[in-house]
Amino acid sequence: MTVELSRGDGVAVLTLASPPVNALSKTLVRALHAALDQVEADAEIRVLHVRSALKVFCAGADLAEMRANLARPDLIDTQIAAVRDMQGLLQRIESLALTTVAEIGGAALGGGLELALACDLRVAANAAKLALPECNLGLIPGAGGTQRLTALCGTAIAKRLILGAEILDGATAQDLGLAHWSVARENVAGFVADLTARLAKIPRAAAAAAKSCIAAYADPARDGFEEELQQTKYLLLNESETRARVDAFLSNKS
Repeated sequence: MTVELSRGDGVAVLTLASPPVNALSKTLVRALHAALDQVEADAEIRVLHVRSALKVFCAGADLAEMRANLARPDLIDTQIAAVRDMQGLLQRIESLALTTVAEIGGAALGGGLELALACDLRVAANAAKLALPECNLGLIPGAGGTQRLTALCGTAIAKRLILGAEILDGATAQDLGLAHWSVARENVAGFVADLTARLAKIPRAAAAAAKSCIAAYADPARDGFEEELQQTKYLLLNESETRARVDAFLSNKS
């Protein structure tokens, strides 16, 4: 088993369980897609919590597969196709119509950090190691790292971390904006459980609408202000939970 999926109280917990380091192999990527199929099909799920069963969160690319793909120049396209598949998986996670949380209890390196960056929120252990070290190999973070890190932290921080292949602990990651929270390793699981329970009280449709409007900010082809109006109208006209909550709120204020 490479992943485990459990569900309850509006939260789906997706646990990476592919020893020794949760490398993003073809098998793990397929398993993650299959888990996401289940998450998307369950309207009761409001939060996806991504975590690891191992000490490492995710160490990135599968080195055995990478070694085979780079054995001959004519196989380079096979490696590019593998990275493209990873891009597709992470784009799917980023685009989920619900809130996603990455619990980074251990090292998140290369593709592992790119996986965490695709989530909406990140909680890192103080002692966790986070890095995009690909430039050390003469490569670049190719599964979305250059784009998401720059969007998240700005050009200056992205250049510092990517060009310098710098390894951060969880506390520094929070200071620089990569992680939203940094807590002691022994408290990470409890902190994330409380966080996801709170987030699961938010209606899924509202979270999806908010994510869409936030994404509009970075797209010059979209009018985020107009999208706010249209999403608000949609929620009021089509979401019974929205109307019930709004009516209850207004009744209490009268």
